[in-house]
Amino acid sequence: MLLQTILGMSIARFITIYVAQGIVCAFFIFLAYKILKRDRKRLNLIFSGFYMSAAIGFIVNFIYGPLMDLNIVYFLNFITNFALFFSPIFLVVFNWMLLKSEKIVTTTKQLTLLFIYGAFLSLLLLFPWNNPMMGISITIDEVVFSDGATILQQSSPNWSLPYYLYVVVILTLFASAPSLYLTFKVYQQFEDQKLRKKWKVFIVGLLEIYVFTYSIITSNLLNIPALRTLMGLIGIILALTGAYAMYYGVGKKI
Repeated sequence: MLLQTILGMSIARFITIYVAQGIVCAFFIFLAYKILKRDRKRLNLIFSGFYMSAAIGFIVNFIYGPLMDLNIVYFLNFITNFALFFSPIFLVVFNWMLLKSEKIVTTTKQLTLLFIYGAFLSLLLLFPWNNPMMGISITIDEVVFSDGATILQQSSPNWSLPYYLYVVVILTLFASAPSLYLTFKVYQQFEDQKLRKKWKVFIVGLLEIYVFTYSIITSNLLNIPALRTLMGLIGIILALTGAYAMYYGVGKKI
């Protein structure tokens, strides 16, 4: 009860946010460090951007997890979602650069794509807060213990169907579908069998990341506690193995 009182969240939610997501966050930062330590050329910066953007999302989630001011919670939840869903666009740019070369994919083109995608993600702010029919709903609930003690607990975000569909459409059209398409196009250009084998590992990792992403946001829509816990357990495995597979497939060489 003391831990719940201090953190204002259930033990299960604490483990999900600060243990499971904490491990993933630390691992993503470590991989970004490994990539940038090797070289800080533009291709490395873009690839590490995927890991760092996701890590920022996790860190912001750590901050608002125990807070009780709903206005602050909703805004930080937007920042979390923005950073997490912004991360895949770096994989699009990364594969685009591998396929067409850095000379063709100029910094201006790169920044234009990042800005356009970011602008569409920013429209998530237009969805109403604390609205279970159109936006995201987060509640502060009073929990009463058997000894009569009471605490306030922040609920997990519950996504409405319109919010969910908007995220899925934007994520799919701008990030997941293009990155998968470009990834397979890059694979087809490789003639060396060792490179093709390595790139297959990258593809598997990319697929794991997207399975993780879509399963987590679907659990936010369904809002079933048991499913959230299950997806949290499966998600940490997918996120860790997927992130490392991508790094192993290409990050060690760029």
